Amino acid sequence: MARLAGVELPREKRIDAALEYIYGIGPALARKILGISQVKAERRVRDLAEDEVHHLQSAISKFKVEGDLRREISGNIKRLIEIGSFRGSRHQKALPVRGQRTRTNARTRKGPRKTVGVQRAAKRARH
Repeated sequence: MARLAGVELPREKRIDAALEYIYGIGPALARKILGISQVKAERRVRDLAEDEVHHLQSAISKFKVEGDLRREISGNIKRLIEIGSFRGSRHQKALPVRGQRTRTNARTRKGPRKTVGVQRAAKRARH
């Protein structure tokens, strides 16, 4: 049972895929960490020895992951909001920040569709 950076890694997965369960580690950084710690990517988490887990832990500690990374990102967003920047206002309104269109295709940030005009048409039909 390997626990790295406060995250319990799935035992049956390969270590290169399991490292991606840690917030802030993607495929490229996982390969870099495995290179630093000299652990083969094909190894399963359940097959790791104690010293390999220790090497991985020390390699991960060189990067900003999990709580530290989340704190830094939320601090950056709070700073943008406090200084009153355009990006900060977009974060505050939960709209796309990086120039994407909002007329269509912004559903994940804008939420479900709110149909306009249906209630008016229903009232006319009753009268």
